[in-house]
Amino acid sequence: MTDQLKAELLELALEAALRAGEFLRDGRPADLGVAATKSSAVDVVTEMDIASEKLITGLLTDRRPDDGVLGEEGASIEGSSGVQWVIDPLDGTVNYLYGLPSWAVSIAARKDGETLVGVVHAPMRGETCRAVLGEGAYLNDRPAHVRPAPAFELALVGTGFGYLAERRNRQAEVVRQLIPQVRDIRRGGSAAIDLCDVAAGRLDAYYERGLNPWDYAAGELIAREAGALTGGRPGDAPTTDLTIAAPPGLFEPLQARLDELGAWHD
Repeated sequence: MTDQLKAELLELALEAALRAGEFLRDGRPADLGVAATKSSAVDVVTEMDIASEKLITGLLTDRRPDDGVLGEEGASIEGSSGVQWVIDPLDGTVNYLYGLPSWAVSIAARKDGETLVGVVHAPMRGETCRAVLGEGAYLNDRPAHVRPAPAFELALVGTGFGYLAERRNRQAEVVRQLIPQVRDIRRGGSAAIDLCDVAAGRLDAYYERGLNPWDYAAGELIAREAGALTGGRPGDAPTTDLTIAAPPGLFEPLQARLDELGAWHD
């Protein structure tokens, strides 16, 4: 893997994320409404999600026409270069719909299945997190580092919830049992931002069931490059079943506890 390729992918990911973020921030209509629903009536897509994905995929395919693309809102291009872009054009759609500031554009580039570059741009925070495999993580222009692992009972843990009622009920039961054992639980509404908050030391840990690759691809690399361990069930990489990020010393007991609680299944 050449440094030149990684630098090229990072530059393009940053350009695409910044353009989409500016479009979403400045172009949000006052009467923004739901354009469609996905898994349930509360799993929404806005016209801005769709337009943002078109903006990003258009730029990527113009600059690197042989690359593959996987996007949340339906973009799917096979590609022939071995590079695949994994994009969430608007992570935190419900926050965006309600005018809450915790939303982001998430763009990752993979080569032969390995994530090389991750960018998460949160315009309303004025923050861009980025990472290149083996080169560390950055919050704007400052190196990002996870917090040292606290005692389990002092951990501030982020999480999220799915949109299907059965899954939400199960996730709520996991939280009910976990919350007395840690400092507190936070639910921000954007997996990409939550993973970056672990990287920046604003959360001690994060876990969630039900994420898709576009939700965690960029943020998971950023968290890892900031010093976090990431995974799913014991021995597994992050998957849709379960994604966990935490510093060494906290990751292991959190993973074990979540496995005991069945956080990986509905």
